[in-house]
This record gives sequence, C-alpha cells and structure tokens, in this order.
Amino acid sequence: MIARLTATALLCLAAAPAVAQPPIPPAAAPTAPAAPQFALVKVRLQTSEGPIVLALEKQRAPITTANFLRYVDQKKLDGVSFYRSVKVTPTIGFIQGGTRNDPKRTLPPIKHEPSSTTGVHNVDGTIAMARNAPGTASGDFFILVGDEPTMDADLKAPGDNQGFAAFGHVVEGMDVVRHIMDAATSATAGAGVMKGSMIADPIRIIAAKRVE
Repeated sequence: MIARLTATALLCLAAAPAVAQPPIPPAAAPTAPAAPQFALVKVRLQTSEGPIVLALEKQRAPITTANFLRYVDQKKLDGVSFYRSVKVTPTIGFIQGGTRNDPKRTLPPIKHEPSSTTGVHNVDGTIAMARNAPGTASGDFFILVGDEPTMDADLKAPGDNQGFAAFGHVVEGMDVVRHIMDAATSATAGAGVMKGSMIADPIRIIAAKRVE
C-alpha cells in the first residue's frame, strides 16, 4: 500500500507542469566611449555664388586656425577670390582662394601644423593651407572635394613629407564649393603647376565673418 502511494505520488509529480523560471536578462552591451568633442569656431565666406560656412579646429590646429581668423577679423579676405580650380577626376579636386601674396593683405607666414600632429585630415570638405615649403603658408587656402589622403603628412616618405595643414571643414555650402570647382578655367593663365587651372572669371569672396 505504501509502495502504491509512493508510485502514485511520483506519477503526480511527473505529470505536474514545469514551473516557468523568470527569463535571465541579457548582459548589457558595453557602451562605446563617446567620440571626443573638439572646440570649433565657425566662419562664413559670402561668395558671389553663395555662402560657404566653415568649422575651424581651434583646439586641434590652433596656429593655423588663429592665422585664418586674423585674416577674417582684419577683413583681409573681403574682396579676394577663389581663383583656381583643380580637377583630379570629374568629382574629386579642390578650389583655391586667398590673398595671392598681395602685400596689403598678406600677413607673415606661419609654422606648419601637419596632419600627423593635429589629427585633422585632408578629406571631402576640408579646408587647408596652400604653401610652398613647410612654414610658408600665409593667406592662401584650398577646399577639397573628395578625399585626398596623399595631401596628409607621410613621415615615412622621402623629401617634403609634411603634407598640407588641414584646419577645418565645410558645414554648409558644399554645393557652392562644387559649383566653383566646375567654373571654366583658362588654358593659358598661370605658370608651372598653376597653368591651366586658373579660373577664367574668379569667384569673388564678398565678405568673411565669424558666425556667433
């Protein structure tokens, strides 16, 4: 009798529904560290073809940014032009503008800030300084259309491997930049590497101002 009761009890236990266990919550995915935020200052270039707004890297490229802001604050860019357009491919190239060594507008050259130091690279929409040898940049600059990694510093390369000092990027007006790059160029104007890339009817920079 006792054996029969024990067997019945075991059968009842076996027939009882399993008790649901509360689900174990999945482990939380590790939170990626937030990308560092660097201090920027905005400048608007009002051109005859429309506005271009730049965000300049005053924290990462302080020397180059301070130099450009001196030109802006002293109104030395008001009335200059984008005078050069270079197309590497139909959709990659750059436009160049600035004081063109006008002694009334051009300030002393500045120390070169390579991308290997600043971490600011020559990619689509970047503004960088035009130069000859490192340390000769003053009042001329260019804006890239498309990525140009060969313009970054490459310290393993022979010769002048310092690249061009990138110091900001376009935040509004890339359509204007591309429109300027499409401007007609003269086949005969300019000398050396400049020949064939000078804009036939330069695009005027009416005013350059900080954006508050």
